[in-house]
Amino acid sequence: MAYRPLCPTQVRRQGFGRSRNGLDPGEVDGFLHRVADELAALQAELARTREENARIKGALRDWQSRFGPRVVYR
Repeated sequence: MAYRPLCPTQVRRQGFGRSRNGLDPGEVDGFLHRVADELAALQAELARTREENARIKGALRDWQSRFGPRVVYR
């Protein structure tokens, strides 16, 4: 089975079975929403970082093509 990263919606919608001496559903739901919010923030930051990385790589390639050493083949 391939690993699929969790998305915030999956965390928010995750359900758990109830038992007589189980956990407080409100606390579980609150925690899941907190985790989902943090996951969404981290995913947004990762997307911004990837975009910045692509922009910097492009700028470096442009700079190297203009100012980098010229190789002369004989």
